[in-house]
Amino acid sequence: MKKAAIVGAGIGGIAASVRLALKGYQVTVYEANDSFGGKMHEFWLGGYRFDAGPSLFTLPRLVDELFELAGRKPANYFTYTRLNPITHYFWPDGSHLKAYADPERFAREAAQQLGVPEQDVREVLARSRRLYKGTADTFLNKSLHKAGTYLSPDILKALGCLTDLGLTTTMHQANANKFKDPRFVQLLDRFATYNGSDPYQAPGTLNIIPHLEHNIGAFYPKGGMFAIAASLVKLAEELGVEFRYNEPVEQIVTLAGKVMSVKTAKGNYNADVVVSNMDVVPTYRRLLPDHPAPEKTLKQPRSSSALIYYWGIRKQFPELHLHNIFFSADYRKEFEHIFQRKTISPDPTVYVNITSKLEAADAPAGCENWFVMVNVPHHQGQDWQQLIAATRETVLKKLSGMLHTNIEELIEQEQVLDPLLIESRTSSFAGALYGSSSNNMMAAFLRHPNFSSQIEGLYFCGGSVHPGGGVPLCLLSAKIIGELVPAVEPAERV
Repeated sequence: MKKAAIVGAGIGGIAASVRLALKGYQVTVYEANDSFGGKMHEFWLGGYRFDAGPSLFTLPRLVDELFELAGRKPANYFTYTRLNPITHYFWPDGSHLKAYADPERFAREAAQQLGVPEQDVREVLARSRRLYKGTADTFLNKSLHKAGTYLSPDILKALGCLTDLGLTTTMHQANANKFKDPRFVQLLDRFATYNGSDPYQAPGTLNIIPHLEHNIGAFYPKGGMFAIAASLVKLAEELGVEFRYNEPVEQIVTLAGKVMSVKTAKGNYNADVVVSNMDVVPTYRRLLPDHPAPEKTLKQPRSSSALIYYWGIRKQFPELHLHNIFFSADYRKEFEHIFQRKTISPDPTVYVNITSKLEAADAPAGCENWFVMVNVPHHQGQDWQQLIAATRETVLKKLSGMLHTNIEELIEQEQVLDPLLIESRTSSFAGALYGSSSNNMMAAFLRHPNFSSQIEGLYFCGGSVHPGGGVPLCLLSAKIIGELVPAVEPAERV
């Protein structure tokens, strides 16, 4: 039987294992840690449960599709609800806004709270929808590195959108040209952080991202984000996929330009296909040391990382919801600190995720589980212990002032995740969450492809390759692999 080996049990690797099992392969997933999920794992601190990594769920059809391909009913494995409102936004001047799921209601809220013309909000969301629908089938759902992508009829839709994609302007410029209120511009600019980029450098193309939340919707899976990974692992195991934990791959063995096996401390395992769900930099540096690496690709500027404080809070805040954003006073300066100064702004934007708002069991009665995150640079030799301590004080002062409560006095459980820990636990090079950034108009084309043009049978999925990081894009990278890897002929399956 033809065999497929997958390096890493992150969400992309799990999804790829399902797709390859359905194509007739005997699939084994090798994971360095003692469980699955990669960045998408959970843990408990006392009576508080936390999703450690991804906290936003969009494009749930990509998960549903995996169950449907296997002839299963998705709801028998996991369920989710559409959020309304999606996010609560807070500004230093005391203004606030609830981003409702319905575009019309969101437009009314923006007009009432910020004085933004309703019609302008409707227009920007309609444009985002139009550009996404025109370009997704070419630039997200297919490999950008295959000639067939540009010969497909879908390319005609994409070409029709080119003049309106904002390739020659930055994301911020496009938003500032449309809206005069700096707060609403800041809200739209924030979507650059969804792939670890800088809105003052990234192209206006990224303004298609709001379509995912405000037109398609943002969702919450019952049981938290970890439930996505857990449900897909259950499906994979039902399809015969084997997960080998605490068994990191040490080498991808090749012969005459073709993958032959993967080597771990426990053995050498034959494979006709190898899929690396590991960041492309350590994949080449550690697993393929004897092969020439695509240096230009590996040296692309890295994305931002994250500094996360997990706090068990002995109080409930009715003004907060699942997703909450506390903006900085100077967004440009914040991104300048991250991408130019390689440090953390003294006034960072703070994201607070509280799953106990929807899952009461995630915190003790009368309490909340706060996932408190700021965007930070990837690791480049910074003194993270000093930055962790200084940023903690800054964040506490900011949240305490904006919520009119001494937050530090309410913390009864605490844990911290920084770029160094992200790198060591998930093999994300330098702790960059999304591989390379999208801070130039050609960034999508400079990402590593989902396959190797030098080594037959070698493929790549996950946040560091096309189409990028984040839960939906990692799932899309696995979908692309499902299309690239040839199916096993019936005679070869036994």
